[in-house]
Order: sequence, then structure tokens, then C-alpha cells
Amino acid sequence: MHDLKLELKQLIIKAANLEDVGPEDIEDDMPLFVEGLGLDSIDALELSVVLETNYGINISDSETAKKAFASINALAEFISARRRER
Repeated sequence: MHDLKLELKQLIIKAANLEDVGPEDIEDDMPLFVEGLGLDSIDALELSVVLETNYGINISDSETAKKAFASINALAEFISARRRER
């Protein structure tokens, strides 16, 4: 799971164009939106595309997205659960 979390941090940095942020700056339980990392709704769209492209995972509703994008921990759990369902 550690490798997945690191990969997710790198994908978020790239997708959100966070030039001054490194993976080590993103804590696993840090909120990704508003307070915390400070991502916005445009970033959520970018992340959704990245998840679909890289993991074949589609987030179809805002409630699911809100839970999945709560933190790196939540996102890693979401992806792991979807992989087990296949």
C-alpha cells in the first residue's frame, strides 16, 4: 500500500501542477481539498481522469468522489477496494 500511496502523491502533484510540492510534503491523512493540500473542483476533474486512465476506476457521483478524495489514505483504500472487486 505504501507504493500505491507514493504513486498517488506523484500523480496528484503532476495532475494539479503543484510545482513547489513533493511527495514528502503530502501526509497520508492530510485533506486533499480546501484546507490541507488546497485542491479545487478543477483538480478533482483532473484526478478523476488520471484514476480512470491509470487504474480503470470511474468515480460516477459526487458523494463517492468526496469520500475517495478525502486524503491519500482514503484514495488508496478506494482504489484497493475497486481492484479487489474485479
